[in-house]
Amino acid sequence: MIAFQEVLSEVRKVLQEAHPDLLPVFLAQLLEAEVFSAEYYQSLFQCTDSDLNNLTDVEDLARRLALPVWQTWDVSKEILYSALGSVEDPQEDIIESEPITPDPQLLELMPDSLLEDLFSTELHEFENLDALYAYLKEDCDTPDEEAECPVPASGESETGKRPKRKRPGERASRKMPSHKRRKSARPSPEIPPAGSISHKNDVSTPPLPQLLHVSLLPSGMPALRIIQTINHLSTPVINSIVRPTYVLVTPQPVGPVHQIVPLSPADGAVAPLELSMTTQLMSSLSDSASRSQPPSPPLPVSPSKDKTPQDDSPPSTPQGTKGPSPVIPKQVEDYIQKLKSHLRETCSIMQGGTKMDSHYIETRLVQRKLVIRTGKNANKCLEKELVVLSDSERKKAMVDRSHVFQSCGPKPKRLITVLGKAGMGKSTFIQRLALDWSADELPQFQFVFVLNCKVLSLTSPNYGLKSLLFGLCSAPDCEDSESVFKHILCNPDKVLIVFDSFEDIGDLEGLLQSSATLGSNNSYSVRQLFSGLFQKKLLSGCTLLIATRPKDVLNQLLRKVDSILELCCFSPKDIERYASNYFADASEQDSVLRKIQSQKYIFSLCSNPLLCRFTCFLLEHHDADGYTLPSTLTDLCQKVLDQHLQLRAEEQGSKQDISQLCNVAWESFKTYSSLLNPGQELSKELMCCGISCEVLASHTSHEESGSNQVTYFANLFMQNLLSALHLVQSKDVNDKALVAQTVLHQRKRKVYGEWQDVLQRIVMGLLYQKATAQYCGVLQSSTDTQAKRKTMEAHLENLKPGELTPSRLLELFHCVYEANNVKLAKLLVKKLPENPSFCGAQLTPADVYVVCHLLQHAKGLKRMFSIDLRDTCVPLSGLKELVALSCVTSFRAPTLDTIDLWEDLHHTGDELSLKNAIEKFTIDPFKASQLCHIENLALLVQIHREKKLPMCDAEVALEDGIPAVRHLHKLEYELGQQNGPEAFLKLTEILPALQSLQHLDLENNKIRDSEATKLAGALQSLSSLKMLNLSQNCIGDAGVEKLAEALAAASSLQSLSLYGNLIADNGAENLASVLPAMKSLLDLDVKYNKFTDVGAKKLSTALKSSPSMKSLQMWNNCIPLGVFDHLRLQDSRIRAP
Repeated sequence: MIAFQEVLSEVRKVLQEAHPDLLPVFLAQLLEAEVFSAEYYQSLFQCTDSDLNNLTDVEDLARRLALPVWQTWDVSKEILYSALGSVEDPQEDIIESEPITPDPQLLELMPDSLLEDLFSTELHEFENLDALYAYLKEDCDTPDEEAECPVPASGESETGKRPKRKRPGERASRKMPSHKRRKSARPSPEIPPAGSISHKNDVSTPPLPQLLHVSLLPSGMPALRIIQTINHLSTPVINSIVRPTYVLVTPQPVGPVHQIVPLSPADGAVAPLELSMTTQLMSSLSDSASRSQPPSPPLPVSPSKDKTPQDDSPPSTPQGTKGPSPVIPKQVEDYIQKLKSHLRETCSIMQGGTKMDSHYIETRLVQRKLVIRTGKNANKCLEKELVVLSDSERKKAMVDRSHVFQSCGPKPKRLITVLGKAGMGKSTFIQRLALDWSADELPQFQFVFVLNCKVLSLTSPNYGLKSLLFGLCSAPDCEDSESVFKHILCNPDKVLIVFDSFEDIGDLEGLLQSSATLGSNNSYSVRQLFSGLFQKKLLSGCTLLIATRPKDVLNQLLRKVDSILELCCFSPKDIERYASNYFADASEQDSVLRKIQSQKYIFSLCSNPLLCRFTCFLLEHHDADGYTLPSTLTDLCQKVLDQHLQLRAEEQGSKQDISQLCNVAWESFKTYSSLLNPGQELSKELMCCGISCEVLASHTSHEESGSNQVTYFANLFMQNLLSALHLVQSKDVNDKALVAQTVLHQRKRKVYGEWQDVLQRIVMGLLYQKATAQYCGVLQSSTDTQAKRKTMEAHLENLKPGELTPSRLLELFHCVYEANNVKLAKLLVKKLPENPSFCGAQLTPADVYVVCHLLQHAKGLKRMFSIDLRDTCVPLSGLKELVALSCVTSFRAPTLDTIDLWEDLHHTGDELSLKNAIEKFTIDPFKASQLCHIENLALLVQIHREKKLPMCDAEVALEDGIPAVRHLHKLEYELGQQNGPEAFLKLTEILPALQSLQHLDLENNKIRDSEATKLAGALQSLSSLKMLNLSQNCIGDAGVEKLAEALAAASSLQSLSLYGNLIADNGAENLASVLPAMKSLLDLDVKYNKFTDVGAKKLSTALKSSPSMKSLQMWNNCIPLGVFDHLRLQDSRIRAP
């Protein structure tokens, strides 16, 4: 038998090299030969983009086609070789494909005249179906006298008229349209002479064949189906009518066709589920076969949770119709129950030993989104970027845990990402989902496999898909793994695979180019297996849930996922609930809450669930009233570790030396892995100490070679604390090496997210800590420690904060705060630029506290700042604190968040703070890159005009309007060609209120004459406008005519750019007529338009009457070069291209 790889190669060649119009023919021929079922044929079109009419995933479709072709090679080889012949020697004669794909919505697409004819026909007058068929055939064969007419440019067909005739028994004659089959584009005598042929060939590709199941006969007789047959392949005959053909057939199949499940060509390669099911064709491929069999009901399609992974198109039956559940073998059902029992047992205890049912705090998730970059600075490859939501937008985008797997559209969620910083509870959230499934709250999944990436040997090529699921996951032993694995392969849409701690998978460079596939028996690494699952080359149709940190490796893959969710931090109420659950005694709860709230920095850190648990752990072992909480993150982590070591020492009777554990932590950190380095073994005593202190954790994996126990660091904070202790105390690390490893540099370095961030904070805290911990402290009297501290100070003095990116500037703030050194704090504030920007760096409550704390030193240094808080997700409470600082003279923040701040101050009656917040707010320069930016600006202008907040009475602080609106000087509109015209009308309504606007940039927004007319009306109000950029739009003569009238009155306009538009001679003449009246204009750019030497001469003549102008650029291909050179010789202000 032919090798599978050869078949795959030939199928791939057909898909890659064949003309797109030939592919439906190829698929229809395979279907007619019963290579696969009609349902499987329909599912293949999920790989086709209906708008672009080309394949979006050739490799995926090639593999899905190659397997059934390989299994039925004797039947398929002729069709495949025929297709290959068409690729090598394409023919002009194209064969029409058979109608297969069902679509219940065809009724809305059919001509009304045809439906009227069908449903008004007295069908009982025909003795049988043959008589009806003969009548319809005779009716359709009647020549169409008015069939020849030009094809409309839009590609829409026209319906011609036909002569009246009577059928037997008809009382009155009526008109019926004749719908002819489209002809292929070969020479025909009906084609008119060449002179009358239109050369426009922009005809859209017709949709796939449509099918409608409708009962046309009296009750008791078989139902009929109307099939619209359309030739996908032939180009329309020019100047001839293009009409579809409708065929009536009975829906009987030729009988159930059992297709045998093909044997796997490689380990794990089995046929999709559709190939193994009994085939019930939606419509017969021959009329004779259709009439010979009894009718069969259409195959029902279950709701979205039961839909097969290959079928992303709308179901062919109503959503309420639920198909029969597949039979689950007993051994598979037994394993499912065993897996649920195992997850109930292992996931009911959270980290730290607390119980899930009593200590779990339900935190909500934020639905993040990706947008395509638009505007003149956008990437040409339509790169997607993750939108940073404002605080008000985050509140609107919040969802519950029950919505994680719910689909918002016809396409199911197969790739889901959960983002969260270190300690935010991603693993706990996954445990909660596993418990939900074990309690039958996620019925769409039969299997849930949880993989902890911390414990995986990611690069060792020793695994297959089966060993990944049954050996490395948190799952019990499976007695009949072969049967369960086969069931999983046949039901991939019932499988949920979770990758927890995905940041430990390492660098993803080249990950998607080296994935595991079904075509070989090789063993793979975990990285390669993940790549195969992610790219749907393995277990296509399963659901992947990936939990990772937002600043780490998954950023490269976010554009490919279906849903991006982010875990919210603890709110103040969540912190209260957690503390109340942690402490059973009511009086103890009150004292603990008072203590936490009194230390503002620790209270802000408690927004992180893990750090909240650290705080409660300390208060559990100390008297809350007499205990002083730590003031820095370093102190908090160090005291938690010190308390654990103290409890261990009291239990064992001796103090444990952790220097070796610190060294192992640093070695693992250098590879950015939580897994202990296999080359460094810990003593059994030290291992037990690390596990009891919750620094280490262990996991047992069940592989074919036997059970294997691995040890890893339990959380990022403790691993970084131990690594920092090694760097600060070790004599093997000198002062220069310490600075190179930890401190932020101005040069670009590879970003490792929170791995680097937390380490450098703790190193700074250890170098400058004032009190030494009893069990894990640093000897401050050490000569090496003092030398390292001096080197660190010297490096910080040489840093230039103004040259750091926002995220690095924020980390510098944290490092200086951890040092708790007044000298360093004043040095930072002194060197800080006047307009520090945190734009793009998400600010947590702890970040806000640190920034506010350090900026308080500005008063003594007499420094004033204008801070940028856009795209920071800063909470309302944090925004209020930052705006209230006396050293902040102005601020930029999301418009909706700022309005929420004003409303909050208005309701609390703080008039002074409200007035300051209104006066400090600024939006200059304003850049609109999303539709919401224009909408928010419109709301701001509304408040400015009405002098009151929405849903509020008149406000005294707004009696002079909003200064930010009055003082807006520059506006850049960058919504791009797709969204530009949609929001442009809103912009033209806003412009008259911007009295101080000087710079208006509208480049590359597909502005047409109608929009230009609207703009002309708004320009009359912009008396301060100095620069107007309308380049690379679609403005023609009509638009320029209106603009010219408005520009004549623009007394301050100095620069006008209209290059790259559609201006012809009339438009150039209109510009020339107003050019002398534009006394302030210095530069005019109208190059790359459509006017000829006539328009160029008009502009050149007008230039002579404009002595104040400095330059005129007007070159384009329509102006003869000799004429242009002559005009340049006459006036040197005409610039060369």
